[in-house]
Amino acid sequence: MPSLARYMSSSSLPAEGLLVGRVWNPEVEGPCVVKREAGQLIDITAAFPTLRDLCEAPDPADAARSARGPGLGGVDAIMANTPPEARDPSRPWLLAPVDLQALKAAGVTFATSMLERVIEERARGNPAAAAEIRATIGTLIGDDLSKLRAGSAEAMELKKVLMEKGAWSQYLEVGIGPDAEIFTKSQIMASVGSGMEAGLNPVSSWNNPEPEVVVVVASSGRIVGATLGNDVNLRDVEGRSALLLGKAKDNNASCALGPMIRLFDASFSLDDVRHMQLSLRVEGEDGYVLDGGSNMAKISRDPADLVAQMIGPHHQYPDGAILFLGTLFAPIEDRDAVGKGFTHKLGDVVTVSAPQLGTLANRMTSTDKAAPWTFGASHLFRNLAKRGLL
Repeated sequence: MPSLARYMSSSSLPAEGLLVGRVWNPEVEGPCVVKREAGQLIDITAAFPTLRDLCEAPDPADAARSARGPGLGGVDAIMANTPPEARDPSRPWLLAPVDLQALKAAGVTFATSMLERVIEERARGNPAAAAEIRATIGTLIGDDLSKLRAGSAEAMELKKVLMEKGAWSQYLEVGIGPDAEIFTKSQIMASVGSGMEAGLNPVSSWNNPEPEVVVVVASSGRIVGATLGNDVNLRDVEGRSALLLGKAKDNNASCALGPMIRLFDASFSLDDVRHMQLSLRVEGEDGYVLDGGSNMAKISRDPADLVAQMIGPHHQYPDGAILFLGTLFAPIEDRDAVGKGFTHKLGDVVTVSAPQLGTLANRMTSTDKAAPWTFGASHLFRNLAKRGLL
């Protein structure tokens, strides 16, 4: 069985940066807000009872840096105690680094991969037909599809041409049209952290990971930090109908985030997110290995524009939100039978990595076998009140 343990140490965190997150503390039977400091995870819950509260501070990085509290233990010890198979329930373990924030996601944000799929579909296996369609697109926007910006005049002209060729789809509408696809990935308090099992609904026989950068957004719309995410996707369910997006995306343990949030400060900003390179690896119990990635420089919608479409005068989130920014990754190589493409097998270990944010690692299991979600917002508030923090 591929090991999660080798990804659960301080080496899976960026060497630099102000990192914050959450840890389950058995002594208080609840979560603590923590920051990394000198190889330790420091409990700052007395200053900020929730991660939401910290992210609402005028300067979250400065607020976290100034907060004081007791140490819960070394980073290595707490991370090593996180995987379910290795956990001592009497000692602290890492949680997903969000709590009351809405869990949102943007889809079809990379025009390059979306257009190539439409070209392949339209050409029906005929290379000459594919070349003709690609040449038409090249005449409109040039040879580099990554330069196409959703909603631009060039994108609207391309939309017109594709419609005339019968190649338009609802996915291209959100891929290059003016309006982004923004959907609810999961419910507050329902995400799983690094080192935990992530869920696949057994109704699916064609599914894949989606490595993504996830930005953390205050209720004002200000982006205050970033983390990594795996937007687990059931391709066959969504493929049956776009109206099944909720069933394809929102399942038990299907929203993986972590390992920690890196807050924006002088050393890390949205510009770093804009140029981030993500790596993905899938390791199966059968020895199968898949490597992939996603280059944020090729995104067709700027992260700030995506956030502006998510939150504003028409959509308010008083506890803030997180937003998956989408992925360039689309696995097409066959895993087993020829022509069947890639799909997960139970037991796969999936890692999403970026030097600036660390490594998010999860083992895939079925949604009914993953740890049940039992600690919600009401439980959090009762626990904080019991501890005298509200």
